[in-house]
Amino acid sequence: MAVNQETLEKLGRFLLRGLRIGASTVAVVELLRNDWTGGLSAGVAWLVFLQVERRLPSLSPDPED
Repeated sequence: MAVNQETLEKLGRFLLRGLRIGASTVAVVELLRNDWTGGLSAGVAWLVFLQVERRLPSLSPDPED
């Protein structure tokens, strides 16, 4: 079963987006429960996932190709 590189990249982006959404949800819930350590840790994780997602190259093909 062969999986091409584009499919793996799309799956990785989907999973990263899921991690980002999960971390932001956990951060909000923990802060609402006044658990500052868990809320701040999840907030930092959300920021890290956000930065990683922004640094990924675009999936759209180059116009020169």
